Amino acid sequence: MSQLVALLLAPLSYPFMVRSMLAAIVVGAVCAVVGCYVVLRGMAFLGDALAHAILPGLALGYILSGRQSLFWWALGTATCTALAIGILRQRAQLREDTAIGVVFAAMFALGIALISTTRTYAVDLAHILFGNVLGITGGDLVRIGVSALAVLGAIFALYRELLIISFDRVLALTLRLNVAALEFVQLVLISTTVVISLQTVGVALMVAMLVTPAAAAYLVARRLPQMMALAAAIGSFSGVAGLYLSYYVRVASGAAIVLVCTAIFLAAFALSPRRRILRPRGL
Repeated sequence: MSQLVALLLAPLSYPFMVRSMLAAIVVGAVCAVVGCYVVLRGMAFLGDALAHAILPGLALGYILSGRQSLFWWALGTATCTALAIGILRQRAQLREDTAIGVVFAAMFALGIALISTTRTYAVDLAHILFGNVLGITGGDLVRIGVSALAVLGAIFALYRELLIISFDRVLALTLRLNVAALEFVQLVLISTTVVISLQTVGVALMVAMLVTPAAAAYLVARRLPQMMALAAAIGSFSGVAGLYLSYYVRVASGAAIVLVCTAIFLAAFALSPRRRILRPRGL
């Protein structure tokens, strides 16, 4: 027992590990809660597209102001991208995946073009692609916490409206809800969540934090509040467990977090009452 306690406490002797775990808990929870809407509406591609579409904002922010304000450049770019997708879908009457593909390709190409203007960009911002949770500072932690509270506060305030448009858009129109505005809000919440979690797992693994905990909870929970609570618990636990795995096995932190998430999803898939794949035939 004492050895287990020692193993659990050893990483906490480093301040950067404490900051990393706090960030992982917050990011895991907010990504999972927002991810419930992503899973229910089948918008997994949107999370991946937004994570890549912020590239021009990061590149432009780095060129103009260095590393100091990258978070705000990324947030602004992600928000503009989400709004552009919403406008195309509503005004041009395109399917959502088509609008996402058009905007994503244009923004990603613009980002590559901007990157080609500076030689040091790829080296200095490698943590954006692969995550750098161990490099989180006190200031980063404050920004993550405030942004997460804003996202969760908006979800709490608009819970009923977001629930209705996620399950039945026709019912929302019948109830005379402003569906267009609510869908814009939902897109902005997803884009903000993407930016919050970039430093934790990076662009390459971002979609996993949005989708995997929520998908695991979907297999087990029957109601949306239960799904959100369970997904948040899975996301936060995966963040902490992934950091311990990273510390002792010496693998990349972002990858370790996502692998823990995936292991929990596979367990939920195997034991889910919706699947019953372990149940003997005939029972």
